[in-house]
Amino acid sequence: MDELQTIAALAALAQTTRLQTFRLLVESEPEGIAAGELAKRLSVPQNTMSAHLSTLTSAGIVKKERQGRSIIYRADLTGFRATMLYLLQDCCGGNPDLCEPLIEKLTPCCQAPASADNPIGRHRNDRQAP
Repeated sequence: MDELQTIAALAALAQTTRLQTFRLLVESEPEGIAAGELAKRLSVPQNTMSAHLSTLTSAGIVKKERQGRSIIYRADLTGFRATMLYLLQDCCGGNPDLCEPLIEKLTPCCQAPASADNPIGRHRNDRQAP
């Protein structure tokens, strides 16, 4: 992740419909949602939703997959994590006590503890079957 990619991701989320879309996609992980269903849920014309999804995809925080005649969109949690980690990379000048409240707020949404491979932890819907 670099500065330009981070700016693109933040700019993509700096619009009401795109932010609502991204939140819906995060909630729907790992199944994803078809573009038409997203437009319907947010009461947005399909061509407008298509433009928003293109912006989110180009920013690296949404991915798409064709399934038959539908295109299913999913939050790109890896891209989103990279954006957040870029912002927090030098968190609080190396003073972990200052970042602790932020980490505590993020922890409940994640099932698995952070690790070297997954610094934020696993998303609540990324659980593996027992």
